[in-house]
Amino acid sequence: MSERDPLVLFMPSGKRGRFPVGTSVLDAARDLGVYVESVCGGRATCGRCQVSVQEGHFAKHGITSSDDHLSPVGPKEERYDRVRGLPEGRRLSCSAQILGDLVVDVPQDTVINAQVVRKAADERVFDRSPAVRMCYVEVEEPDMEKPLGDLDRLLVGLSEQWHLSDIEVDFHLMPQIQSILRQGEWKVTAAIHRDRDDDRPRLIALYPGLKNEAYGIACDIGSTTIAMHLSSLLSGRTVASAGTSNPQIRFGEDLMSRVSYVMMNPEGRGAMTLAVREALNGLIDKVCADGGIARADILDSVFVGNPIMHHLFLGIDPTELGGAPFALAVSGAVKLTAQEVGLPLNAGTRTYVLPCIAGHVGADAAAATLAEGPHRQEEMMLMVDIGTNAEIVLGNSTRVVAASSPTGPAFEGAEISSGQRAAPGAIERVRIDPVTLEPRFRVIGAEPWSDEPGFAEAVSAVGVTGICGSGIIEVIAEMFLAGIISEDGVVDGSLAERSPRILENGRTFSYLVHEGSPRITVTQTDVRAIQLAKAALYAGVKLLMDKQGVDHVDRIGLAGAFGTFIDPKYALVLGLVPDCDLDKVKAVGNAAGTGARMCLLNRGYRREIEDTVRRIDKIETALEPKFQEHFVAAMALPNKVDSFPNLARVVTLPERKSQADGGDAGGRRRRRSRE
Repeated sequence: MSERDPLVLFMPSGKRGRFPVGTSVLDAARDLGVYVESVCGGRATCGRCQVSVQEGHFAKHGITSSDDHLSPVGPKEERYDRVRGLPEGRRLSCSAQILGDLVVDVPQDTVINAQVVRKAADERVFDRSPAVRMCYVEVEEPDMEKPLGDLDRLLVGLSEQWHLSDIEVDFHLMPQIQSILRQGEWKVTAAIHRDRDDDRPRLIALYPGLKNEAYGIACDIGSTTIAMHLSSLLSGRTVASAGTSNPQIRFGEDLMSRVSYVMMNPEGRGAMTLAVREALNGLIDKVCADGGIARADILDSVFVGNPIMHHLFLGIDPTELGGAPFALAVSGAVKLTAQEVGLPLNAGTRTYVLPCIAGHVGADAAAATLAEGPHRQEEMMLMVDIGTNAEIVLGNSTRVVAASSPTGPAFEGAEISSGQRAAPGAIERVRIDPVTLEPRFRVIGAEPWSDEPGFAEAVSAVGVTGICGSGIIEVIAEMFLAGIISEDGVVDGSLAERSPRILENGRTFSYLVHEGSPRITVTQTDVRAIQLAKAALYAGVKLLMDKQGVDHVDRIGLAGAFGTFIDPKYALVLGLVPDCDLDKVKAVGNAAGTGARMCLLNRGYRREIEDTVRRIDKIETALEPKFQEHFVAAMALPNKVDSFPNLARVVTLPERKSQADGGDAGGRRRRRSRE
């Protein structure tokens, strides 16, 4: 190639190179490592390789790009457009040839001949390079003069038409190959699996004729909730999403109780493994029905989960994770067939399980790290996935450290007197008037707040049944801001003279949120449970900050279903996480599920997280002498030692004075601005 050859820039990857006039856009993309899907091998029949040209002068790149820098539409493209339709401005890169400088856009959301259901998981778009490729091949028919077997001639066709050599073949295909070839009249589509570039390609499925679609599932197996996404491996689009409660809850609310169940019941491991696999099969049925596909159309799958969920899914006894040194049976990535983990999909479907970081920091934390990328940025980023066991990652491009913290199930509603899981009828938002101490709240399944017109009608179907995790965080934070509880978390009984909301419970007091059936209160015991949980989390974060030698963090990501619904302001008021600019405290959703999707759609991300996990330093909080010191300080709201200047700029915090000092919790605070 010479400096006179046209310069071609591919977007959004930004890869560029010079190519001789007459080179197909598809060949140029492949030469640069830009992923452009092509099932038909350049025959202009699948329509997967669509691209568009960005016109204009791009000074930054020194390129003037124009439609006429591509060869005119030829007979193959005209035929495809006539039969299937080609969107305006799109070209088939296998047929379009380079005539001059170009900026080529590779659409990341192209869906050809497939019904798509948009879900929240579809918001982020990734470069695609899946482990499964669909290769249309025309096979030479048998000949008396050439006594080569049908399979061998198929392999010759794949070598000549797709440059694939030394192919391994799944044994389950052997009895089917002859009938498939004849059904397709010697034209078939081969599904080729290749996880690493240096792996031998493997034939895992074979279809008569042109098979223009393939699917994969990405799944986050949480201790409370399982979330699954069905994606097109060819377009990258999320076709369907579904979730369900983890049925293992019946064996124990938190992770350690499930390990204890295994220890005390010989059949416990098998029962929990069977339960989670049955739930996964139910979700597969759901996403297949929603996406209008068959289970056999799923050719790849990726799973993540915390270490105990990871082990139980794989059928591994998690007993060793029940005590120090918290040894994992396997920490690296696991590759196997879906059938080996009890998922009857296509007989050739592969399963990839992300690596665990260490101890109780699992594949879900690895996936969340991949999705949010603290290891790719200069800022010091804290990522927290809050569940029955909080997983904490802190770092930047220089160094990443990780830890787990046993927060227990309090944040998810368990061990709270009026607590419940997030479901219709649960209080999820709370505000308390600092003068009257009257609450107003919002319930899942109803739009109006409790003091707004139409509330009674809105909740008539679902009722007001309890408080979920985000509601618990907000009500306790609001009780603190309103002076109902002290910095040390003590409910101020003297306020009973001011408000009937303060109820006496023997030697302690509680706060009445809702008078109804059931009666919803926040007790002193509830406050203590949240204090213990948040102190364990904060102490774990502080240990990681000590290891990094920093006194603040630049950015915070709150991951997981719980983190998604926490108001960042209240997370700081409670002291769940350290002080930070509120604009840089974000709910990052199901980051673990996003990381799983990334690994499903691009095998390069598998290599990235495998390498990253090897370099993450794991801190065992139970062995750190300063853990108890940090824990005690973190019992206070928001913290006994650490200041929160960023928070103080948007919320007027009560003066630092506890009831133990003899102060009147109700009279010591200043008015604060309301939302």
